[in-house]
Amino acid sequence: MVTSTMTEKPQLLLQETRDIEIDSPSLPSKVSQALSRATQYAFDTMKTDSHWCGELLSNVTVTAEHIMFSQALGLDLSADGPLYVRWLLSEQRQDGSWSIAPDHPGDVSTSSEAYFALKILRLPTDSPEMERARGFILRSGGVTKVRVLSRIYFAQFGLLPWDAVPQLPAELIFMPSQSPINIYTFASWARSVIVPLLILQHHRPIYALPNGRHTDNNFIDELWINAKDKMPHDPTLYETWRRDALASVFVGIDKILWRLGGLRRFPLRSLARRWCVSWILSRQETAGDWAGIVPPMHVGIQALLLEGYKVGDPRIRHGLAAIERFAWLDKKGKRIQACVSPVWDTVLMVRGLCDACIDKQDPRMQRAVEWCKARQQVGLEGDWRIYNTISVGGGFAFEYHNTWYPDVDDTAAVVLALISQDPHSISTPAVERATEWILNMQNSDGGWAAFDLNNDKLFLNKIPFCDMNNLCDPSSADVTGRVLEAFGLMKQASASEYMDPGLLQRIEKASDRALLYLARTQEPSGAWYGRWGVNYIYGTSNVLCGLEYFSEDRPFVRDMMECAATWLKWRQNPEGGWGEGLESYPDPSKAGRGNSTPSQTAWALMGLLTVLDPGDEAVEKGVTRLLQSQTDVQIEGASWPETLYTATGFPEHFYLGYSFYRHYFPMMALGRYLRANEKPDGTRCILNAYKSKQ
Repeated sequence: MVTSTMTEKPQLLLQETRDIEIDSPSLPSKVSQALSRATQYAFDTMKTDSHWCGELLSNVTVTAEHIMFSQALGLDLSADGPLYVRWLLSEQRQDGSWSIAPDHPGDVSTSSEAYFALKILRLPTDSPEMERARGFILRSGGVTKVRVLSRIYFAQFGLLPWDAVPQLPAELIFMPSQSPINIYTFASWARSVIVPLLILQHHRPIYALPNGRHTDNNFIDELWINAKDKMPHDPTLYETWRRDALASVFVGIDKILWRLGGLRRFPLRSLARRWCVSWILSRQETAGDWAGIVPPMHVGIQALLLEGYKVGDPRIRHGLAAIERFAWLDKKGKRIQACVSPVWDTVLMVRGLCDACIDKQDPRMQRAVEWCKARQQVGLEGDWRIYNTISVGGGFAFEYHNTWYPDVDDTAAVVLALISQDPHSISTPAVERATEWILNMQNSDGGWAAFDLNNDKLFLNKIPFCDMNNLCDPSSADVTGRVLEAFGLMKQASASEYMDPGLLQRIEKASDRALLYLARTQEPSGAWYGRWGVNYIYGTSNVLCGLEYFSEDRPFVRDMMECAATWLKWRQNPEGGWGEGLESYPDPSKAGRGNSTPSQTAWALMGLLTVLDPGDEAVEKGVTRLLQSQTDVQIEGASWPETLYTATGFPEHFYLGYSFYRHYFPMMALGRYLRANEKPDGTRCILNAYKSKQ
């Protein structure tokens, strides 16, 4: 459970407003019109092969690191350089900084990487943009304040000493999976970067910059408070021990490894390097990708080149081509996406269209479903197999090419989309395999994580290499809520469609364990933490959408739902929408507070509609807010503008903006509102039924 200070309880009780009636006979008809326009927009943005994939927005670091990567490899940047410059400058804030997300304070690591990339691209240091950037970085303490990953990139060019980077001995690759620390105890995203970094740390390369190749390069000396002292002043061992005894153990080990030269002369080092190279090669996709995200591609290619591969080798060429597929070019310039989201965008758009009551037999819908089903992972690949020896394949990945790292969230979302489009699909091989895989990925605490099984050794976040608290993949309420929603929909469909009784029984048992996990992790306020979306609004919505299917004969579930819905109503903004800023991650007292956004308003509405009548004042105000904000008109279609990031990569450090979140989530919310209004008894309210039994 997430420890937080968010103990404030809302004083507004649901029953105080549950019976309020608002005479708005035209609201459902307006919703129907809005959904018609949204449906047209959805199909207008569909790819020619019947799927969706919007731009995945993030901060400038991935693009800046790609520029550094290109410089290290000696790749020609002359053609794309001006396009990169244009985009980087378009993301600069008024104070000269670059932030980790829109409307968020400037960040010294992000700003230092952007400045360095712009200087590589020959933007003059006396330009107003560079002067303002330099001022912000120096006011923030200079380059010595950057995070570890930035240090690694800078060390590769001699901008700061390699000794400023924590030790990563290549012999880590030898540690068996049964040991407390091995590469598989790290989360998938960390593991896919760490193994190539073991090679980089061994070689400690120094690449050339426009001013030459130097072990103590002065290329960005203007960003240091004291350029004669480039070693970061990290806390001493004693200071670390006073703050965190366990962290001091890892710092002590790091200092011992430093004294031993990082074990570079260890007799087994050559073998360790060969094992690392073999591991990297085995996880490269046929299309050239690694792990479906760009950082492992950058360091994977660098590691292979350091071990003797050439730029012209097929493995390297395919890797470079894969990175280029992550590029996005428009009038703002060129950038590199951290990831791409075709499966995620497609299944959520299908779900949105189903909720909008489109003809589910529409050929475009059927083609989109078939596109998704063709991407099920049934091969022998997958790091998830290390700790999950009883499961066969069946998961779905987020991206186009990622057979090694399917994830539970995507797989549950696919199940929801397939059954929503055709309830008969509960007995199809695709759904049965996906369900079996999800069942076998349930953690011992009853919840589900994103990529791995029982990847919860949180002490790993104490090691010096980790300054982003992101080395593990434990259970999360938001993923668990989506799984429960998928299982609940399957149970509902099984009343009229055939389903394997044994599989249904396993779903029941797994759901019982998941409900107890959610009961333990609910905050005192009634909300749930959102690991993969911002933040408590997202987590609470996902959980409520799952709990709805399990509330009829479980009073404790209804109690959880009532408390959660009260919290959501309490956090509604005066104009009817909902919003939550990124500040709620470091400061939970700000949970559910922020400027309204279409996606977060939709999440709140979806959560409330599991509990409240569609005529409830809070619901109608939220629906009205979505109707008023559907202002992105495209000929006959229309969508909702959204500039703030509402998705989470690593809390407090890396956030994402999905281009289609602003569209398919409002479609889901409005569609469910309309469907609730069409119920014969005119009510949706689970809690009213509960109260009538008391």
